[in-house]
Amino acid sequence: MSKGIFSKLAVTIMLLTVVDVAYAQSGAYTGYTPYSIYGIGDLNNEGSAHNNAMGGVGIATRNRKYINTLNPASVTARDSLSFMADMSLLQTNTLLQQTGKSNVNNNFNIQSISMSFPIYKSSAMMLGIQPFSSTGYKTMGWVGDENVLAQTGNILDVWSGEGGLNKGFVAAGVTFWKKFSIGVEYDLFFGKINKDYTRTLAKSDYAGYSGGSILNLTAHTVKGGLQFEQNIGRYTLGLGATYRKQAKLKGYIETYADTLSVTDTLNLTGGAKIGSEIGVGISFRRGEIWRMEVDYTRSDWTNCNFDGTSGLGCSSSTGASFSASTAQTIRAGFEITPNPNDIRYYLRKCTYRAGAYYKQAYYKFDGNIVNSYGLTFGATFPVFRLSNGLTVGMEVGQRGSLKNNMVKENFINFSAGFNIYDIWFRKARYN
Repeated sequence: MSKGIFSKLAVTIMLLTVVDVAYAQSGAYTGYTPYSIYGIGDLNNEGSAHNNAMGGVGIATRNRKYINTLNPASVTARDSLSFMADMSLLQTNTLLQQTGKSNVNNNFNIQSISMSFPIYKSSAMMLGIQPFSSTGYKTMGWVGDENVLAQTGNILDVWSGEGGLNKGFVAAGVTFWKKFSIGVEYDLFFGKINKDYTRTLAKSDYAGYSGGSILNLTAHTVKGGLQFEQNIGRYTLGLGATYRKQAKLKGYIETYADTLSVTDTLNLTGGAKIGSEIGVGISFRRGEIWRMEVDYTRSDWTNCNFDGTSGLGCSSSTGASFSASTAQTIRAGFEITPNPNDIRYYLRKCTYRAGAYYKQAYYKFDGNIVNSYGLTFGATFPVFRLSNGLTVGMEVGQRGSLKNNMVKENFINFSAGFNIYDIWFRKARYN
C-alpha cells in the first residue's frame, strides 16, 4: 500500500470515528470519578497525545509537524501545501481511596480527532471533535436513623451517573509579517448526562423508590488566540494567549420518578453556563532540536449557576456538598529531537518529551479546594517519510487527598496518537 493511499484511508477512518463519537453520548462510562457528580462532570484535558506528553502545554506552541488545537493561532504553523490529521486515544487507570474504602477503575476513550489544511498563502483552517467533560460515578450509603430502620429494615441509597459533553470546533488563522499570528475558533458543545437515584428497603412491606434526570445539553461560544515569535540568534522566543467566552447551556431536562416522567426546558432563572477561560504561554526553542514551554490558564465558574439548575447541582443529600469555584492550571514541558534529519540512527530522529502540571478544579468539595498534579512522559516515532508519526505518552499523578472526608485518586494514564502528514495541494508541472 502506497503512503498516499494509506494517509487517505486513515483520514476516512477518522471521519467515520467522528460520527461514532458524535452519536455515542451515553451507555458507558467515558470517565469515572465521584467528583464528576457536580455540574457537567469532570473536565477532560484538551489537546492531543503530543500535548499530553509535555504536561499539556500548547498555548505558545508553533510546530509545522503536527496539529496544535490549544490555540487557534497555531494553525498557520505549517508547510503551505500540507494536509495534517491527528487521532489521539486515552486509557485511564485510577485507584480511588476514601477512609477505609478503595476501588479501581479503568476506562478507554478517544481524546481528540482533528485535521488541518491551508486556505491561502499564510492562512489555514482546522476542525475536529473531542470529549469536553465526562460524568461517571456510583456512590451508595445506608440510612442511619434507628427509629426508621426499626420499621423498614435496612435502607440503601444509590446515586449513579454517566455521559458527558463533546466539543466540536472549527478554527481559522492568519500570520502577518512572518511573526504575528491570530486565530479564531467556533466551539459547539453537545451531549447527554444521565443521573439516577434509587432507594431500596429490606422489608418487602415498604416500596422502594427510583428517580433521576436525563439532561440533553448544547452550548456554543468563540475562542480567540494570539501568537508571536522573535528570533534571538539561533533561538526563538514564543508568546501565546487565548480567551474563550462564557457559554450559556441550553437544551431540556427529563426528570422521572418511578414511572412518572416530566420534560422541561433547562433554562431556569439566570441560566447555567460553561465558564470563560483565559490562557497565556511562553516558549523557547532552538530550531527543531529542542523546545521548552510554560502555560497558565484560569477559568471562572463562580457564576455558572449549576446550583440553581435542576440536574446540575449537588445537594448534601448525596453525602457531598459541591460549590462552583475558579479553575487554575500551570503546566510546563520540554521536548528534544537529537537529530531530526539523521539518516543512519532511527532513535535520533525520534522526539522525546516530559512535563509536569498542577491543576485546581472548577469546584470545591465541602469548601475544600480539589487539586491534582502529575508528571508526563512520551515520545514520537516517525513513520514512513515526511512528518507522519506515532506518539505515545504516560501520565502519573494524584487528585484529592484523604483529609476532610475527600476521595484520593492515584492514576496512571496512557495515550497514543497517530499523526498523518501529506502534501495534497501541489500541482504537477508536467502531465
